[in-house]
Amino acid sequence: MNHILYHYFDEDMGPFRNLSSLTAEEALNISKQIRLEGRTFASQRSSDYLTIRRDLERKAREQFIAKGGNPKRNYPHYMTLGACDWLETWYVKPSRLAINWNMFVEDSISFTYGDLFPTMRYEDNKPYSKQVYTKQEIMKVIEDFGFPQHWNRHGDKGPERYIEVQVWDDEVIKNYFRYT
Repeated sequence: MNHILYHYFDEDMGPFRNLSSLTAEEALNISKQIRLEGRTFASQRSSDYLTIRRDLERKAREQFIAKGGNPKRNYPHYMTLGACDWLETWYVKPSRLAINWNMFVEDSISFTYGDLFPTMRYEDNKPYSKQVYTKQEIMKVIEDFGFPQHWNRHGDKGPERYIEVQVWDDEVIKNYFRYT
């Protein structure tokens, strides 16, 4: 099994830039700018994206705590379990980082089988939807269903394109922050 976590980002912006960690006004201004530029995947997001995102992140955090998670952040940073080349198409100047998942304390990362947004938002009656998983739990889900980036590489079988990782602690990733 691939135990490497990947973080995709735009080279000009740097890694681990997170709209949810900004004030509502700052995040809204950046979202508007992204939509106006219209050059990336994020430019297609609806005007209520940030409100929905913060609500879904809150639900994910609550589920993670209920499973023994110990989030240090109110909102996660995002990675994927295993590579997903499709995510590079989201950026004008794509780049990525790779970190072994053993670098993270187990109670600091959670997983969704697919992107948090569709996984936690839409009712599709798939057995892995609407759930946040621990490391041990996601291994069982992978055993049962495989990696979405293998069976749904082109996205024609649903929104599951990768396994998302929610990083709830800055300890491991703080060395990758770019301060401007």
